[in-house]
Amino acid sequence: MPGKHQHFQEPEVGCCGKYFLFGFNIVFWVLGALFLAIGLWAWGEKGVLSNISALTDLGGLDPVWLFVVVGGIMSVLGFAGCIGALRENTFLLKFFSVFLGFIFFLELATGILAFVFKDWIRDQLNLFINNNVKAYRDDIDLQNLIDFAQEYWSCCGARGPNDWNLNIYFNCTDVNPSRERCGVPFSCCVRDPVEDVLNTQCGYDVRLKLELEQQGFIHTKGCVGQFEKWLQDNLIIVAGIFVGIALLQIFGICLAQNLVSDIKAVKANWIKHDDGYRLLK
Repeated sequence: MPGKHQHFQEPEVGCCGKYFLFGFNIVFWVLGALFLAIGLWAWGEKGVLSNISALTDLGGLDPVWLFVVVGGIMSVLGFAGCIGALRENTFLLKFFSVFLGFIFFLELATGILAFVFKDWIRDQLNLFINNNVKAYRDDIDLQNLIDFAQEYWSCCGARGPNDWNLNIYFNCTDVNPSRERCGVPFSCCVRDPVEDVLNTQCGYDVRLKLELEQQGFIHTKGCVGQFEKWLQDNLIIVAGIFVGIALLQIFGICLAQNLVSDIKAVKANWIKHDDGYRLLK
């Protein structure tokens, strides 16, 4: 109508989304840096940083790798998201979205493949555990990880106690001079609830007994089977955790992409105004 002016709102970058993405990623960045620092410190304590070849000498998994890899990924993602949001840098925000999207689809593909190829995954898990059983005494962190798993899941070896024949200290061969010959680690033992002091020698010579007798002293079920049972018993909790992580990732991607769109709209508006100003001149 004549005499009335229409007012159009100028495009602007949403502050809520911007600072939420910044705050979320700065926490993520700090946690990632902390994980990475712990991993590097652990390697320094073990002398790995002064002898890089030690990383490949270990036959099993070095748990420190988990801290270094996870910490590195979290640090990179946190840096890109944090600085990208704060400086309104579209390159860093796009990198954050693509990297997070790649991790999301990698997790999704892993979950689908694990469901479809369950038997193959079980065989690979058996092989993985047995490789770590062989290297049990080679690395203190690996030793602690295996002991924790065997105590938590009340299991022994990948398929059973006889898997410890793969370890040079526990095998039952006549040429084995170790005092731990035909035994298992203490983490395989059935704990006496009234026992205050941990008996680290409870697994000595236990595999010289008959299998029925062993059941009174050690856990005879394999860790692969016990892990599968644990997954089935806690399926809702595990699924809930993975769905929660996936939703956070999708939310982060959407937030970053929305911020990129806002930044592009503001830049396009600046260009339009700049062109109009030049025409007026």
